[in-house]
Amino acid sequence: MPVLPLIIGTYTTALGHVDGHNEGILGTSLDTTTGRFGPVTLLARTRNPSYLALSPDGRALYACDESADDGDRTGGTVTAFARDPGTGALTPQTCRPSGAGACHVVLDPSGRYVLAANYVSGSVSVFPIGADGDIGEPTAVVQHEGTSVHPRRQTAAHAHMIGLDPRTGDVLVPDLGMDAVLGYTLGDDGTLTERPELRIDAPAGAGPRHLVFHPDGERLYVLCELDSTVLALRRDGDGFRRTAVVPTLPAGSTEPNLTAAIRVGTSGRHLLVSNRGHDSIAVLRVDGDAPVLVHTEPGRGRYPRELALSPDGRIVLLGNQNSDELVAFTFDDDTGTLTHLATLATANPVCVAFPGF
Repeated sequence: MPVLPLIIGTYTTALGHVDGHNEGILGTSLDTTTGRFGPVTLLARTRNPSYLALSPDGRALYACDESADDGDRTGGTVTAFARDPGTGALTPQTCRPSGAGACHVVLDPSGRYVLAANYVSGSVSVFPIGADGDIGEPTAVVQHEGTSVHPRRQTAAHAHMIGLDPRTGDVLVPDLGMDAVLGYTLGDDGTLTERPELRIDAPAGAGPRHLVFHPDGERLYVLCELDSTVLALRRDGDGFRRTAVVPTLPAGSTEPNLTAAIRVGTSGRHLLVSNRGHDSIAVLRVDGDAPVLVHTEPGRGRYPRELALSPDGRIVLLGNQNSDELVAFTFDDDTGTLTHLATLATANPVCVAFPGF
């Protein structure tokens, strides 16, 4: 598709880690032939929609609100929007409390539930989806408990993402505060049952943030925020065993850095990681059980957050949170080469969803 429609999640208020100054959920497009972005429209005025999940039919959109009340473990929400596939217009439906700092949202493969990770409260919430795409009261809220060695970032549990095992449907939740990935089974009734055999322990102080499965379903990569590494793992019985720990920064890098997002190319030949501080995209070649850092591509902005790969794998979109730019690159999955295509000026772009696929 030469013209790629896009939905952008943003920040709208000042939080502890960001000076949000957008208005809500945005819509635009990218002409991949001319390298030009289309006009930006405000699709929905809503608070801090930092992560989005689109239903497969494009008729429903779910946004988490990453807000957190001072001194409390509440504040974050998940909102369901009805979406007109023809015009892209969003109509708000129900907004449900989720947990403080709701930072990631995903649909389960059956399309019956929305799951959210709540960073500040360190919890996971599950919401049922009705026939009209709206969400009901939560069927499960699981509270993580644990700490690790970082004196500021790991004094409590911090669930950061919901990952879904493409083979088993199991739910994997990287928890930055616990230095662990916790595993659950999602029941038909929307409950979560912990499976201790799925737990993945990270090195002390690593801070697991996001994860991605290789297309072969055998290999798993966990991105660690605090020490800028990728944990490579392989299936082993009912769980996973670690095969390598790989840096996302070139040797000798000294600037402070926090990783943000990880993606795998459609062929499975390369991993892409966003580096905040180094302000780059790390390209890692998948080489058996130990990925290899090939190079880092400048992100052309400050503090890159979400890294989105178009459904065909040819376009990479990088949201530079603190310099207010969405940057598009073409991606050669054979060589791992990224080539700058276009830059869009817009405030705090931190998530991209692709309607129409």
